[in-house]
Amino acid sequence: MTVKNLREQLESGLLDARLKEIYLTEDPAAERARVEKVLDMYESWFGTGSGSRQTVEPESPETQDSGKEKDAAGSASVSGRLALYSAPGRTELGGNHTDHQRGCVLAASVSLDLMAAAAPNGTSTVVLKSEGYDVLRIDIADETVHPEEVNQTASLIRGIAAAIRQRGYQPQGFNACVISDVPGGSGLSSSAAFETLIGVIFNHMFCADALNPVEIAKIGQYAENVYFGKPCGLMDQMACSVGGAIAIDFEHKEEPVITKIPFSFENSGYQLCIIDSGADHADLTEDYAAVPAEMKSVARYFGKEVLREVPEHQFREAVASLRKACGDRAVLRASHFYKENDRVRRETQALFAGDFLTYLKTARESGQSSFMYLQNVYSSRFPEQQAVAVALMAAEHLLAGKGMCRVHGGGFAGTIQAFVPAEDAEAFRRDMDSVLGEGSCRILQIRPYGGTVIV
Repeated sequence: MTVKNLREQLESGLLDARLKEIYLTEDPAAERARVEKVLDMYESWFGTGSGSRQTVEPESPETQDSGKEKDAAGSASVSGRLALYSAPGRTELGGNHTDHQRGCVLAASVSLDLMAAAAPNGTSTVVLKSEGYDVLRIDIADETVHPEEVNQTASLIRGIAAAIRQRGYQPQGFNACVISDVPGGSGLSSSAAFETLIGVIFNHMFCADALNPVEIAKIGQYAENVYFGKPCGLMDQMACSVGGAIAIDFEHKEEPVITKIPFSFENSGYQLCIIDSGADHADLTEDYAAVPAEMKSVARYFGKEVLREVPEHQFREAVASLRKACGDRAVLRASHFYKENDRVRRETQALFAGDFLTYLKTARESGQSSFMYLQNVYSSRFPEQQAVAVALMAAEHLLAGKGMCRVHGGGFAGTIQAFVPAEDAEAFRRDMDSVLGEGSCRILQIRPYGGTVIV
């Protein structure tokens, strides 16, 4: 496949059915425009994808987005096997900070994604140009963890390639251009979407699509834990990779139990809204890391690794001693885990039964517990900065007892989630924007596809 081939399919309407299927739309005009955009980027940086020799050097600020063709990887010859890829953001439907304790979660992929045009380049170097960022060049033959790449995108690519090689495959270099409508730091897991995207590209190009979505999710988590330096759980990667609405039980961490939920959110009478509080995640790594660390400190008191291994009644009986051994906040966070794990089970049962009102009631309880016991709505180190709490205050006022709102994802900054009666959704979006800024509130859909090859 070449840029020309893809353009012909796009212009003739041959891609419309596929775009409608992935993006849940009757009119894929916006998606066609995004495909056109990523193909334009690819052709500008790497040529037509028809075997022409295109190489690219890292950009300087003066040349960023100039569109000049530059050398990609010394003597890289671009393969003609150009393809389009997509990986969605995700929303957490239940199970706030339970995954790292091998608990239960509810999650779903959403109708915002990262889209890429990519082709093998015949070298060991991945050359990646993301819209708005300098070009990256990563020699994936080098599998060592680079300290200077911690918290950098390059580390994820290197780590994903290393994990795939550990599984017996031979990933090679590729050229790729990436565009995204998943806001960074939004709680929609743009990082997990990126990990999924890179995993799907490697899998399609060099593994004959042998890796399943669960394996790709685990590979992304490994890269984030070991190479990127963030001790994340697996929920984000799983939701982005598997797609649709899913319940995940992480009790057996190597073989999580994944259950697809056949509930039609589109027919629930409610719209999913994700609201950006305006606060960013900078300098909050310590706060995120403290949540699993404190929960695990309680588990260690009982000689276990994670709270899932400690029966709740043992925890309750030992609260007085745990306060002295682990501190009050650790006790409160552990209590949140047990109740939240039970809430996920009840939420899952409600969705399977088609009882969306019970789901909403239970999800509201989740938000209250996250604020009171998990304490991930704002950082105790920066009490003057409480943008997420302000967003919750505004949303609760506007909902006036209808629907539900709660902190979304890791917390401390980023976004909140709301389910709003469909007839009120546009007014809710407008009013939230008036409080938090234009574009803060987005109405999304649950998309059925996780990481996928578009064509």
